[in-house]
Amino acid sequence: MKKFSYIRVKNDPPQLQVKAGAREVIFTCVSCMCDNISYLRFKKNEEGDFKMDGKGFAISNWQIKHPNHEVEWTADSEKWDDVIRMINTGTTKVCEVVSR
Repeated sequence: MKKFSYIRVKNDPPQLQVKAGAREVIFTCVSCMCDNISYLRFKKNEEGDFKMDGKGFAISNWQIKHPNHEVEWTADSEKWDDVIRMINTGTTKVCEVVSR
């Protein structure tokens, strides 16, 4: 597992790329609290809409300054740079992404 530092990611954000037309996107996030790692998953449901999931943790833990539905609707539009910007308003920074 890679070692991420909140300060390093905050000061020098990585260039992240999400696969076009992805049906699932998982963001690795590093927390300002002791550089803890957490994951936010966006997965398309049967209607073709993205649903956000904290992979076992409450979404409120990220303290994102946008309502969940706003982040999900932005993901539905595949505006991933905006989704990352929204996630980064909380107590974590996105440091890595995988998509399929």
